[in-house]
Amino acid sequence: MFYQHAENISDTLKTAAEQSGAQDTGWIMHHVLDSKELSFEPFGTIKLPSIHMFGIDLSITKHLVFLWVACITLIVVFAIVSRAYRKSLVPKGLSNLMEIFIVFIRDEVAKPTIGKGFENFLPYLLTVFFFILTCNFLGLVPYGATATSNISVTATLAVCSFFVIQIGGIWKNGLFGYFKGLVPHGVPILLVPLMFVIEILGLLIKPFALAIRLFANMTGGHMVILSLLGLIFILKSVVVIPISVGFSLFIYLLEILVAFIQAYIFTMLSSLFIGLAVHQH
Repeated sequence: MFYQHAENISDTLKTAAEQSGAQDTGWIMHHVLDSKELSFEPFGTIKLPSIHMFGIDLSITKHLVFLWVACITLIVVFAIVSRAYRKSLVPKGLSNLMEIFIVFIRDEVAKPTIGKGFENFLPYLLTVFFFILTCNFLGLVPYGATATSNISVTATLAVCSFFVIQIGGIWKNGLFGYFKGLVPHGVPILLVPLMFVIEILGLLIKPFALAIRLFANMTGGHMVILSLLGLIFILKSVVVIPISVGFSLFIYLLEILVAFIQAYIFTMLSSLFIGLAVHQH
Protein backbone atom coordinates (compact mmCIF):
# COMPACT_ATOMS: atom_id res chain seq x y z
CA MET A 1 0.00 0.00 0.00
CA PHE A 2 2.86 2.34 0.84
CA TYR A 3 4.59 1.46 -2.45
CA GLN A 4 1.41 1.97 -4.49
CA HIS A 5 0.84 5.37 -2.87
CA ALA A 6 4.48 6.32 -3.45
CA GLU A 7 4.24 5.32 -7.11
CA ASN A 8 1.13 7.48 -7.48
CA ILE A 9 3.01 10.45 -6.01
CA SER A 10 5.90 9.82 -8.41
CA ASP A 11 3.52 9.64 -11.39
CA THR A 12 1.81 12.85 -10.27
CA LEU A 13 5.13 14.69 -10.09
CA LYS A 14 6.11 13.44 -13.54
CA THR A 15 2.73 14.48 -14.98
CA ALA A 16 3.07 17.91 -13.39
CA ALA A 17 6.52 18.31 -14.92
CA GLU A 18 5.21 17.30 -18.35
CA GLN A 19 2.14 19.53 -18.15
CA SER A 20 4.25 22.52 -17.20
CA GLY A 21 5.44 22.55 -20.80
CA ALA A 22 8.86 23.73 -19.68
CA GLN A 23 11.32 21.70 -21.68
CA ASP A 24 14.10 23.69 -20.03
CA THR A 25 13.17 22.44 -16.56
CA GLY A 26 11.72 18.98 -17.23
CA TRP A 27 15.18 17.40 -17.06
CA ILE A 28 15.39 18.35 -13.36
CA MET A 29 12.51 16.05 -12.45
CA HIS A 30 14.01 13.37 -14.71
CA HIS A 31 17.22 13.35 -12.65
CA VAL A 32 15.46 13.54 -9.25
CA LEU A 33 12.67 11.00 -9.69
CA ASP A 34 13.02 7.24 -9.95
CA SER A 35 13.25 5.60 -13.37
CA LYS A 36 13.53 2.21 -15.05
CA GLU A 37 16.94 2.91 -16.54
CA LEU A 38 20.43 3.83 -15.45
CA SER A 39 21.65 6.93 -17.23
CA PHE A 40 25.34 7.32 -18.03
CA GLU A 41 25.04 10.28 -20.38
CA PRO A 42 26.72 10.98 -22.73
CA PHE A 43 27.83 7.34 -22.86
CA GLY A 44 24.31 5.91 -22.98
CA THR A 45 21.73 4.27 -20.73
CA ILE A 46 21.05 0.79 -19.35
CA LYS A 47 17.46 -0.41 -19.45
CA LEU A 48 16.45 -2.22 -16.27
CA PRO A 49 14.26 -5.36 -16.27
CA SER A 50 10.51 -4.82 -16.20
CA ILE A 51 8.79 -7.44 -14.03
CA HIS A 52 5.02 -7.82 -13.47
CA MET A 53 3.53 -10.57 -11.31
CA PHE A 54 -0.13 -11.00 -10.33
CA GLY A 55 -0.88 -7.48 -11.51
CA ILE A 56 1.87 -5.98 -9.34
CA ASP A 57 4.73 -3.98 -10.81
CA LEU A 58 7.94 -5.50 -9.42
CA SER A 59 10.23 -3.86 -11.94
CA ILE A 60 13.82 -3.11 -10.98
CA THR A 61 14.32 0.65 -10.80
CA LYS A 62 17.27 3.00 -10.44
CA HIS A 63 16.65 3.61 -6.73
CA LEU A 64 16.32 -0.13 -6.09
CA VAL A 65 19.69 -0.72 -7.72
CA PHE A 66 21.31 1.85 -5.47
CA LEU A 67 19.61 0.31 -2.42
CA TRP A 68 21.39 -2.92 -3.36
CA VAL A 69 24.64 -1.02 -3.86
CA ALA A 70 24.26 0.52 -0.38
CA CYS A 71 23.64 -2.91 1.19
CA ILE A 72 26.62 -4.50 -0.59
CA THR A 73 28.84 -1.55 0.34
CA LEU A 74 27.95 -1.84 4.02
CA ILE A 75 28.45 -5.62 4.04
CA VAL A 76 31.89 -5.27 2.45
CA VAL A 77 32.96 -2.37 4.70
CA PHE A 78 31.96 -4.06 7.94
CA ALA A 79 33.43 -7.37 6.81
CA ILE A 80 36.75 -5.55 6.39
CA VAL A 81 36.33 -3.84 9.77
CA SER A 82 35.47 -7.13 11.47
CA ARG A 83 38.51 -8.85 9.97
CA ALA A 84 40.71 -5.95 11.09
CA TYR A 85 39.44 -6.27 14.67
CA ARG A 86 40.19 -9.99 14.69
CA LYS A 87 43.78 -9.22 13.76
CA SER A 88 44.24 -6.33 16.18
CA LEU A 89 42.16 -4.82 18.98
CA VAL A 90 43.64 -1.41 18.23
CA PRO A 91 41.52 0.18 15.46
CA LYS A 92 43.32 1.74 12.52
CA GLY A 93 42.18 3.52 9.37
CA LEU A 94 38.70 2.44 8.31
CA SER A 95 38.12 0.52 11.55
CA ASN A 96 38.92 3.63 13.56
CA LEU A 97 36.50 5.71 11.47
CA MET A 98 33.66 3.20 11.91
CA GLU A 99 34.32 3.00 15.63
CA ILE A 100 33.94 6.78 15.93
CA PHE A 101 30.46 6.61 14.40
CA ILE A 102 29.44 3.56 16.43
CA VAL A 103 30.57 5.08 19.73
CA PHE A 104 28.83 8.35 18.83
CA ILE A 105 25.48 6.65 18.16
CA ARG A 106 25.86 4.56 21.31
CA ASP A 107 26.92 7.31 23.74
CA GLU A 108 25.30 10.42 22.25
CA VAL A 109 22.09 9.04 20.76
CA ALA A 110 20.92 5.68 22.13
CA LYS A 111 22.07 5.91 25.74
CA PRO A 112 20.74 9.43 26.55
CA THR A 113 17.37 9.00 24.79
CA ILE A 114 16.53 5.39 25.69
CA GLY A 115 18.37 4.97 28.97
CA LYS A 116 18.34 1.59 30.67
CA GLY A 117 18.15 -1.24 28.16
CA PHE A 118 19.39 0.84 25.21
CA GLU A 119 21.69 -2.02 24.22
CA ASN A 120 18.69 -3.98 22.92
CA PHE A 121 17.92 -1.31 20.33
CA LEU A 122 21.47 -0.29 19.43
CA PRO A 123 21.88 -2.79 16.53
CA TYR A 124 18.76 -1.41 14.82
CA LEU A 125 19.79 2.22 15.32
CA LEU A 126 23.28 1.56 13.96
CA THR A 127 21.84 -0.26 10.94
CA VAL A 128 19.45 2.61 10.17
CA PHE A 129 22.16 5.25 10.59
CA PHE A 130 24.76 3.61 8.35
CA PHE A 131 22.19 2.58 5.74
CA ILE A 132 20.72 6.08 5.40
CA LEU A 133 24.19 7.65 5.43
CA THR A 134 25.39 5.35 2.66
CA CYS A 135 22.29 5.97 0.53
CA ASN A 136 22.71 9.72 0.99
CA PHE A 137 26.35 9.64 -0.11
CA LEU A 138 25.64 7.46 -3.15
CA GLY A 139 23.51 10.31 -4.46
CA LEU A 140 26.53 12.62 -4.39
CA VAL A 141 28.80 10.53 -6.59
CA PRO A 142 28.77 10.91 -10.42
CA TYR A 143 25.93 8.94 -12.04
CA GLY A 144 24.66 8.07 -8.58
CA ALA A 145 21.10 8.26 -7.26
CA THR A 146 19.77 9.07 -3.80
CA ALA A 147 17.43 6.26 -2.82
CA THR A 148 16.38 8.22 0.27
CA SER A 149 14.81 10.83 -2.03
CA ASN A 150 12.20 8.17 -2.84
CA ILE A 151 9.15 8.41 -0.56
CA SER A 152 8.62 4.63 -0.67
CA VAL A 153 12.12 4.06 0.73
CA THR A 154 11.77 6.60 3.54
CA ALA A 155 8.27 5.30 4.29
CA THR A 156 9.60 1.75 4.61
CA LEU A 157 12.35 2.92 6.97
CA ALA A 158 9.75 4.83 9.00
CA VAL A 159 7.51 1.75 9.19
CA CYS A 160 10.46 -0.29 10.48
CA SER A 161 11.03 2.33 13.19
CA PHE A 162 7.29 2.31 13.98
CA PHE A 163 7.30 -1.45 14.63
CA VAL A 164 10.50 -1.26 16.69
CA ILE A 165 8.93 1.52 18.79
CA GLN A 166 5.71 -0.42 19.41
CA ILE A 167 7.47 -3.73 20.06
CA GLY A 168 9.86 -2.02 22.48
CA GLY A 169 7.00 -0.37 24.38
CA ILE A 170 4.93 -3.56 24.58
CA TRP A 171 7.96 -5.69 25.51
CA LYS A 172 8.80 -3.35 28.42
CA ASN A 173 5.30 -2.48 29.71
CA GLY A 174 3.11 -5.31 28.48
CA LEU A 175 0.33 -4.98 25.90
CA PHE A 176 -2.30 -3.57 28.27
CA GLY A 177 0.18 -1.48 30.25
CA TYR A 178 1.65 0.09 27.12
CA PHE A 179 -1.66 1.28 25.69
CA LYS A 180 -2.88 2.30 29.13
CA GLY A 181 0.23 4.44 29.53
CA LEU A 182 -0.62 6.39 26.38
CA VAL A 183 -3.24 8.35 28.34
CA PRO A 184 -1.66 10.91 30.71
CA HIS A 185 -2.34 10.51 34.43
CA GLY A 186 -4.96 12.77 35.98
CA VAL A 187 -7.08 13.15 32.84
CA PRO A 188 -10.85 13.36 33.61
CA ILE A 189 -12.62 10.11 32.86
CA LEU A 190 -14.82 11.74 30.21
CA LEU A 191 -11.76 12.84 28.25
CA VAL A 192 -10.02 9.46 28.34
CA PRO A 193 -11.54 8.16 25.05
CA LEU A 194 -10.65 11.40 23.25
CA MET A 195 -7.10 11.43 24.63
CA PHE A 196 -6.63 7.77 23.69
CA VAL A 197 -7.64 8.49 20.07
CA ILE A 198 -5.30 11.50 19.97
CA GLU A 199 -2.41 9.44 21.30
CA ILE A 200 -3.05 6.67 18.76
CA LEU A 201 -3.00 9.29 15.99
CA GLY A 202 0.26 10.56 17.50
CA LEU A 203 1.79 7.10 17.16
CA LEU A 204 0.93 7.11 13.44
CA ILE A 205 2.09 10.68 12.85
CA LYS A 206 5.59 9.98 14.19
CA PRO A 207 6.65 7.59 11.40
CA PHE A 208 4.92 9.83 8.86
CA ALA A 209 7.04 12.77 10.03
CA LEU A 210 10.20 10.64 9.84
CA ALA A 211 9.44 9.62 6.25
CA ILE A 212 8.52 13.09 4.98
CA ARG A 213 11.43 14.83 6.72
CA LEU A 214 14.08 12.57 5.16
CA PHE A 215 12.40 12.50 1.75
CA ALA A 216 11.95 16.28 1.52
CA ASN A 217 15.45 17.18 2.66
CA MET A 218 17.23 14.76 0.34
CA THR A 219 15.06 15.72 -2.64
CA GLY A 220 15.26 19.47 -2.06
CA GLY A 221 19.04 19.72 -2.08
CA HIS A 222 19.43 17.95 -5.42
CA MET A 223 16.71 20.06 -7.01
CA VAL A 224 18.48 23.24 -5.88
CA ILE A 225 21.79 22.11 -7.39
CA LEU A 226 20.16 21.12 -10.69
CA SER A 227 18.16 24.35 -10.79
CA LEU A 228 21.29 26.46 -10.33
CA LEU A 229 23.09 24.60 -13.11
CA GLY A 230 19.99 24.85 -15.26
CA LEU A 231 20.18 28.63 -15.15
CA ILE A 232 23.16 28.45 -17.53
CA PHE A 233 21.03 26.80 -20.22
CA ILE A 234 17.81 28.64 -19.46
CA LEU A 235 19.36 32.10 -19.60
CA LYS A 236 21.81 31.02 -22.34
CA SER A 237 24.49 33.36 -21.07
CA VAL A 238 28.11 32.73 -20.11
CA VAL A 239 27.84 35.53 -17.54
CA VAL A 240 25.89 33.32 -15.13
CA ILE A 241 28.31 30.37 -15.38
CA PRO A 242 30.65 31.45 -12.53
CA ILE A 243 27.68 32.30 -10.31
CA SER A 244 25.74 29.10 -11.06
CA VAL A 245 28.76 26.82 -10.73
CA GLY A 246 29.97 28.61 -7.58
CA PHE A 247 26.64 28.36 -5.81
CA SER A 248 26.19 24.75 -7.01
CA LEU A 249 29.54 23.77 -5.48
CA PHE A 250 28.55 25.48 -2.24
CA ILE A 251 25.22 23.62 -2.12
CA TYR A 252 27.05 20.39 -3.02
CA LEU A 253 29.39 20.79 -0.06
CA LEU A 254 26.35 21.63 2.07
CA GLU A 255 24.72 18.42 0.85
CA ILE A 256 27.62 16.43 2.31
CA LEU A 257 26.80 17.93 5.70
CA VAL A 258 23.07 17.36 5.13
CA ALA A 259 23.77 13.68 4.37
CA PHE A 260 25.24 13.29 7.86
CA ILE A 261 22.61 15.46 9.55
CA GLN A 262 19.62 13.64 8.04
CA ALA A 263 21.02 10.21 8.96
CA TYR A 264 21.62 11.51 12.48
CA ILE A 265 18.17 13.11 12.81
CA PHE A 266 16.31 10.00 11.62
CA THR A 267 18.32 7.82 14.02
CA MET A 268 18.00 10.26 16.92
CA LEU A 269 14.22 10.69 16.53
CA SER A 270 13.74 6.93 16.21
CA SER A 271 15.77 6.46 19.39
CA LEU A 272 13.81 9.21 21.15
CA PHE A 273 10.47 7.67 20.19
CA ILE A 274 11.71 4.27 21.40
CA GLY A 275 12.72 5.83 24.71
CA LEU A 276 9.28 7.46 25.12
CA ALA A 277 7.58 4.13 24.40
CA VAL A 278 9.79 2.09 26.71
CA HIS A 279 9.80 4.56 29.62
CA GLN A 280 6.31 6.02 29.67
CA HIS A 281 6.55 7.65 33.09
